[in-house]
Amino acid sequence: MQDAFERAKAIRLVVFDVDGVLTDGSLFLGDDGQEYKAFHSRDGHGIVMLRESGVELAVITGRQSQVVRLRMESLGIVHVYQGQRDKLPAYFQLRDQLHLNDEQVAYVGDDVVDLPILCRVGLAIAVADAHPLVREHVHWQTHAPGGRGAVREVCELILRAQGHLDTLFASYLNPMSAA
Repeated sequence: MQDAFERAKAIRLVVFDVDGVLTDGSLFLGDDGQEYKAFHSRDGHGIVMLRESGVELAVITGRQSQVVRLRMESLGIVHVYQGQRDKLPAYFQLRDQLHLNDEQVAYVGDDVVDLPILCRVGLAIAVADAHPLVREHVHWQTHAPGGRGAVREVCELILRAQGHLDTLFASYLNPMSAA
């Protein structure tokens, strides 16, 4: 944990996989072909808090979904890469566009397709129910599974390491003092 905490201090960008990380990995398909996904609201609030602290956020996902576009838009995530079967080119493009190095990036994944990025970033994170090979190659693992609070844990780890979490929590406990 201490190594992950130290690594989290340098993070300027967090990249999330979608299926299995922001969701529990279930895909619900209607008779009309419409795709449905469930996102955890506390994960969403963690993302908003992290974004408001100044950390850039992105998603890189292998699937293409209107639901993902809408959810990321509602969370204020502007860096959205969908349909990326090979995620590494999107990662390089994003990292270079933001003028960052690998040590300034955290990636949260759950499956073997995430390993090429996980093996190069400064803070590699697996959700609790990630594939065993993924769990072997990360710096930190959440307690919660994907789509069930794992993203919130990641956000709070980074916020705590960067000295923002206690102030954020205090603003909820004493809302009048923040005004």
